[in-house]
Amino acid sequence: MAKQKEEKTNVMRVLDQKGIHYTPHTYDHENGAVDGVTVAKSLGQDPECVFKTLVARGASGGLYVFDIPVADSLDLKKAAKAVGEKSIAMIHQKELLPLTGYVHGGCSPIGMKKQYPTVFHETAEIVDTIMVSAGKIGYQVQLAPADLIALVGATTADLTV
Repeated sequence: MAKQKEEKTNVMRVLDQKGIHYTPHTYDHENGAVDGVTVAKSLGQDPECVFKTLVARGASGGLYVFDIPVADSLDLKKAAKAVGEKSIAMIHQKELLPLTGYVHGGCSPIGMKKQYPTVFHETAEIVDTIMVSAGKIGYQVQLAPADLIALVGATTADLTV
């Protein structure tokens, strides 16, 4: 009997190429979009260790990526301060795919079309492992926060309400 080949996403290929250890996870998403807290619970993970990736545009026109725990909300004032902008606003959902290469619900800080300035919520530095989207709905990767932050050249800051 042939062994089932594990499906690799672009995120997984980037991590493999860089020699970064990760654990892939999958979750059921047949009933449509699944929120991050539901994903965390279905994978048996603490929602504080599962991060969502958000993309925003600064007043200057620059794009920024923010990664925060799935149960939290981005504080736009704190996020703007973290990237040195006067203000920021979330990009429109229809802009996500052309700008990042990812769809809503499957956006990852790893392997975007262009590497935008990225900021993780400060709690990323105190969790043992961090989980982010593997670049496709239904797929997540779990890895060491320091490896992820170094890979995308991110900084950390207080970003939540």
